[in-house]
Amino acid sequence: MIRIENLGKNFTLHNQGSAVIPVMEGANLTVSSGECVALTGVSGSGKSTLMRMIYGNYLAQTGHIWVGDTDVAKAEPREILALRRETLGYVSQFLRVVPRVPTLDVVAEPLLAIGTPVDQARDRARTLLAQLNIPERLWSLSPTTFSGGEQQRVNIARGFAHDYPALLLDEPTASLDATNREVVLSLIEAAKARGAAIVGIFHDEPARNRVADREVDVTGYTPGLAA
Repeated sequence: MIRIENLGKNFTLHNQGSAVIPVMEGANLTVSSGECVALTGVSGSGKSTLMRMIYGNYLAQTGHIWVGDTDVAKAEPREILALRRETLGYVSQFLRVVPRVPTLDVVAEPLLAIGTPVDQARDRARTLLAQLNIPERLWSLSPTTFSGGEQQRVNIARGFAHDYPALLLDEPTASLDATNREVVLSLIEAAKARGAAIVGIFHDEPARNRVADREVDVTGYTPGLAA
C-alpha cells in the first residue's frame, strides 16, 4: 500500500546564502495493508520529515513515494489533495482547523468531503467524540478554545472518522491519560484489522510494542548520522 524507493530530501536555507542541507538519502520502505510500521531513530534523524514527505507537505528531491497508485513525489497538487481526501489520513500532534467551526463538524468533515450524508457523518463523529471522552456540551463549540489534551483527542477523532486505506500517526498517544490512551490504541488495532497500512512515530514504547508489527530506524538514511 505504501512503498518508498531511494528517497532523498534536501533543505535549502535561503536566508543563509542558499546553503543546501541534505537530510535524507536512499530511504526505502514498504508497508503492506494491515501492517503498522513504527519509525524510530534519535532526535533529528528524520522521522517527522519522512512522514511529511509521504503526506506531500515536503517535496522529495529524488526517489518515489507510492501510496496506492499515486507517486506523491511526482504527483500534481490536485492528485495529492484527492489522495488526502480518499486514501491517506494524517493524525499530527497539532489540531489545525478553521475557527468557529463546531467540533462535531470538524470531526465529520473528512466524511463530508467524500460525499457521506450529513446525518451519517455526524453520527460517526458523535461516536468517536464519545469514545474519546469529549463532553457532549463541547461538541457545538470550536475546538480552538479547548485544552491541549482535548484538541489532541479531537484531532484523533477526525483522523479516524473516515476508514482511510493508509494512515500516518505522529505521536497519537502523547500526553493522554490511561483511559484515552487505551481508546486510541484500540482504534489503531481496528484500523489494522480492516486492512489499513499505518506508519507511525511512537515515543510511548509500550504503545509501540503493542501496535507496531516492526520498527524501521531511519538513522541509516540520514547523512551525518548513518553509520
